[in-house]
This record gives sequence, structure tokens and C-alpha cells, in this order.
Amino acid sequence: MKRLMRNLKRFLIFLFVLVAFMYLNNTSLFTNEINREPLLMAHRGMAQTFPMEGITGETCTADRIHEPEHSYIENTIPSMEAAFDAGADVVEFDVQPTIDGEFAVFHDWTLECRTDGEGVTREHTMQELKELDVGYGYTADNGETYPFRGKGTGLIPSLEEVLNHFPEQSFLIHIKSDDPVEGEQLSDYLSKFPKSRIKELSVYGGDQPIASLKERLPDLRVMSKDTMKSCLFPYIAVGWTGYVPSTCENTQLHIPEKIAPYLWGFPNKFLNRLDGINTRLVLVAGDGGWSEGFDNEKDLERLPINYKGGIWTNRIDNIAPILEE
Repeated sequence: MKRLMRNLKRFLIFLFVLVAFMYLNNTSLFTNEINREPLLMAHRGMAQTFPMEGITGETCTADRIHEPEHSYIENTIPSMEAAFDAGADVVEFDVQPTIDGEFAVFHDWTLECRTDGEGVTREHTMQELKELDVGYGYTADNGETYPFRGKGTGLIPSLEEVLNHFPEQSFLIHIKSDDPVEGEQLSDYLSKFPKSRIKELSVYGGDQPIASLKERLPDLRVMSKDTMKSCLFPYIAVGWTGYVPSTCENTQLHIPEKIAPYLWGFPNKFLNRLDGINTRLVLVAGDGGWSEGFDNEKDLERLPINYKGGIWTNRIDNIAPILEE
């Protein structure tokens, strides 16, 4: 009986020491404050927003926008300029390959929703896409008026135009397919730029194109479902020790706000660990569905106190001034 009690006592002491170690090794209470401002990531630049209720992958979001509060059209150079001027640190945009070897900055797989064109986006040349009116399909009143019709002709830019127009700004590029060849094409495209420029870029998308892109440009920061799982699953298992798996290096993590608090060391310890391996954490709103962002003052109130990581937003014009205050 005495032996059993001694063993139980040793076990309880060991358990106490283990729990204390796990707490002290992961609490942000004793972590040096991160000396930077939160990183603001503007989804599609300065874009028109729309209600999220009931949308699917097939929903045309241009024909259900909110009443416009500004004149900018997503994924265009003017919208990116406006986003950076408003306070964005990074602008996210989408790319589609064209049949003449370019990459068009455009969200949709097909043209009918937003433009006056028809057919699959990637089955056109860059010049054909530039002839379209990218503001043609936007309406906030079920088609009674089209406030941007006639104002978007020629505004679909190429990837090269964007990177040349903004030689120093940071971007997150979204590959819209799961075709590994597209990753190879994008790696060839980006390889024309110096390493200092590539350092300011991140790319996310389907597992296969991201894998082929990562193989060719290993220092490029990337994200896919596979890279997220290969980083987070082992980190959840052993991150309490302070160890960060090598699979987390040179990646980007988009973490829903409801999941982030369960990651070891979140927020400050976790952010410090990621800083050491060139990995960026971006919080997205809610459960992460359909690019939900922190878009107003009430959304920002849900962030951890003195949070210094990335923030995903669809309304950079709303939240940047609030954070500056």
C-alpha cells in the first residue's frame, strides 16, 4: 500500500511538473511583446462586398453586392492602389492562366458573372480579356441598375503588370485550380524576378500546383490544404514542447479565429515561433468559410489583446483607420 502511495505521489508530482512546463512554455504572459503592428491583408484589394448567406462555389457574387460605398472593382490596379493607400500591408488577388502564356488577374473561372464576355477565362488571350468590361455585371438592386457598367473596360491586368506597377509592395497570389502544370507555369513566371521581389510574395491554392511550385521555388512562402495539415497536425501533437516541425517552414497559415486559441503558444509565443521560420499567420473570421474577414469595429473586438499577427479583411477602408487609432 505504501509503495502504491509513493508511486501515486511521484506520478502526481510528475504530472504537476509536466503541466507547469507546458503552461510556462506556451503562455504569452511572459513573452516579450512583438514590436510591430498587425499585418493587414486586403482580400482582392478594395472590393465590393456582398452578403455571405447562402453562397456556394457556383454563386455569382457580382449580382448581389451591397450598396456601393466606393467606386473600386476587385482585382484591378486602381483597387490595389486604394487598398495600399488605405493601410493594407498585403493585397490578395486571384490569377488565371491565359492561352498566350500570361496570367490574368481575375477571380472567376468563367466570364459571364462580372464581365460582358463569355466562356472560360483561361481559354482567352490576355488581349481578349483586356477588351472586356470587368464592371459589367455588378448590381445591388437585382439588376435595376449596374453602377459600374462601362467603367471597367481594360481593367483586367496581367500578373506582370501588377508586379511591375507595385515593385516593392507585398502580395498574396491565389491559384484558382488544382492543376500541377499551373504551379510549374507560375514558378517559371516568378523566376524572372529577383529573390528580393519573390521574398515579398506568397502563393496559395490547390495542393498539386502548390506542391510543384514549392519544389521549384523552395524559399517562396506558400499555402494549401496539404501544407496546412502537414504543419499543424504535428505541431498540435508536439508543439507544447516548443518544437515547430520543419514542414511549417516558408509557409502561410490561414487560421479561423475559432481554432487559433487552441494552438500551442497562441498568440505571441506562436507568432514568435513562426517568425523564426519565415512563416506568416493570418487570422480569418468565424470558421474560415468563404473568405470571411474582420471587416468592422465589432469584428476587431474579438481579436486577442495586442494581437500582432496577420488579419484578413474585405474592408481595409474600415479597419485600417480603427487600428491606427
